[in-house]
Amino acid sequence: MPRPPKYAAKRDGNEREIVLALRDLGATVVYLSLPDAPDLLIGFREKTYLFETKSEHGKLRKGQTMWLENWRGGPVTVIRSLDDALVALGLEG
Repeated sequence: MPRPPKYAAKRDGNEREIVLALRDLGATVVYLSLPDAPDLLIGFREKTYLFETKSEHGKLRKGQTMWLENWRGGPVTVIRSLDDALVALGLEG
């Protein structure tokens, strides 16, 4: 599986735990490294998800907000924990 991009030090600290848990569930997880784009592309049960990971109190940067406003695809979910990711995948809630 692909590893986090080289600038991983700038990624949210909770991201690795979430990625490993999602992979354990059988999801395909790809790290995206485009400026201001969501962090993760997830394939799970024949559906595609985009996740932006943030720490508990983290906020979207201006560029991220603009990216989301211009995105014409499916929803992008901001997740702050593994529980948030599971809810977004329809596994809890």
